[in-house]
Amino acid sequence: MLGIVVFLLCAAVSSADIMPMTGFNLDQIKGKWNAVGFATNANWFVSHKDKMKMGTSLMQPTADGDLDMTYTNLKEDGSCWRMTHLAKKTDIPGRFVFHSQRWGSDNDMRVVDIKSDDFVLVHIIKTKEGGSEVLNKLYSRTTDLSEDLKKKFQKFSLDTGVNADNIVFLPPNGEC
Repeated sequence: MLGIVVFLLCAAVSSADIMPMTGFNLDQIKGKWNAVGFATNANWFVSHKDKMKMGTSLMQPTADGDLDMTYTNLKEDGSCWRMTHLAKKTDIPGRFVFHSQRWGSDNDMRVVDIKSDDFVLVHIIKTKEGGSEVLNKLYSRTTDLSEDLKKKFQKFSLDTGVNADNIVFLPPNGEC
C-alpha cells in the first residue's frame, strides 16, 4: 500500500511540472476533434479500457477566453453519451481548470502540444477526495494516426508516469 501511495505522489509531483505549450492560441483548438488516444493509471480505466471506443469532442472558445468542451460517444445500444464542461482559463495560456459534477473531480488541464489541422495533446490532473490521477488525451482531426504521433503520445504518457499497458489508441466508432 505504501508503494502505491509513493507512486501516486511521485506521479502527481512530476505532472505538476508539465506546463502548457508556449505560444498557445485558443483559436487553434476550436472545432471538432476525435478522441483517439487515452492514457491513465486510474483503476476505473484499467478495468474498462478494452471496451472504450473513439468519441468526438467539440471545443468552443468563449468570448471570455474560457473553453466550452462537449464530449459525445455512441454507446453500444445506439444511444449517445454526452458530457459538457466549461474549462475556465487561468493566468497561464493553455492551462484551464474545471469541476466535473459527473465524476466529482477537480481538473487541471494543460494543452501540451497542438497542430490545429492535425492533433491536440492534453494533460489533465484529476483530483478527487484528496487523491490525484494523471490523464493524457490525444485528439485528432481524423481517425487515422501517423506512427510518429502515436510514438509521441506513448513517450509523453510514459514520461508522466502512465504504465505502458494503460496507453491506448481507441478504435473507431460511429458518431452521435
